[in-house]
Amino acid sequence: MPPPLHSPMLSLEDVIVRYGDLAALDGVSVEFPPAKTTALIGPSGCGKSTILRICIGLLRPDSGRVLFDGRDLGDQSLLEVRRRIGYVIQEGGLLPHLTGRGNVTLVARRIGWARDRIAARVDELARMTRMDADMLSRFPHELSGGQRQRVALMRALMLDPDALLMDEPLGALDPMIRADLQEDLRALFRALGKSVVIVTHDLAEAGYFADEIVLLDAGRIVQRGRLSDLAQRPANDFVRSFVTAQRRAHEMAEADAGEFSPSCWWPSLCCAPRQRRNSPRPRPPRPPPTPPRLSKASSSAPRSSPRA
Repeated sequence: MPPPLHSPMLSLEDVIVRYGDLAALDGVSVEFPPAKTTALIGPSGCGKSTILRICIGLLRPDSGRVLFDGRDLGDQSLLEVRRRIGYVIQEGGLLPHLTGRGNVTLVARRIGWARDRIAARVDELARMTRMDADMLSRFPHELSGGQRQRVALMRALMLDPDALLMDEPLGALDPMIRADLQEDLRALFRALGKSVVIVTHDLAEAGYFADEIVLLDAGRIVQRGRLSDLAQRPANDFVRSFVTAQRRAHEMAEADAGEFSPSCWWPSLCCAPRQRRNSPRPRPPRPPPTPPRLSKASSSAPRSSPRA
């Protein structure tokens, strides 16, 4: 049974993870509540992916506690916990020798689900993720990047887990496919009502998906809140520099694409509804052509009489 809505589905309490002298996580405490999306963001090596691995039991903390559904992860069967947590690793991680359907249904077949139940669940997930069911008979190398990500998401959701962890699910996709998937994922997160934790390098993407953003640096949480909190009330110079760098990158990209002017980039993230990147955009009407100017010679020349 899922925990009450006020109780976090996943939480870390003063977690420390070390690799030799390096602290991958240095006293991290964070909660991931049910029916909410949390985005983990920060520079490379800040500990984002380490938090996901800790949550699913792939890593053990050197100190501190990890709780799932109100109980210490160390006191629970990791096999049972992992069946209640969907996990989408970087670039999808599909098994190349299995078809899309084989990847999606692997665990369900392993634990003995009936064929009818598996088929019904696959059809349901295909509709939810907007995946063409005919494409599931193909192998991963025969699918596009966006299709592979949809298959990876279907696999993570196959057992109807209580929580969903996603490690940079859109990082390797081209901008148009990424934009379409962003819209589909946000709608899906809201419809599922699950605890979702997503890792991204993109602050705009974090603000678009998340109810709360957690910004990390060097294994520590430096600020958490909504995008407007980080932008308007940065906790320190690092947060200010991080937001500025992200904003400049988006200004340049959107100015080149002609989608948003740099001056409206921030409101487009915080206030305005997002537009599909591949949708047609109205253009201002062109001014009427300017008539050619006549030289003095041509203007003073006598006009020929009209022909009969």
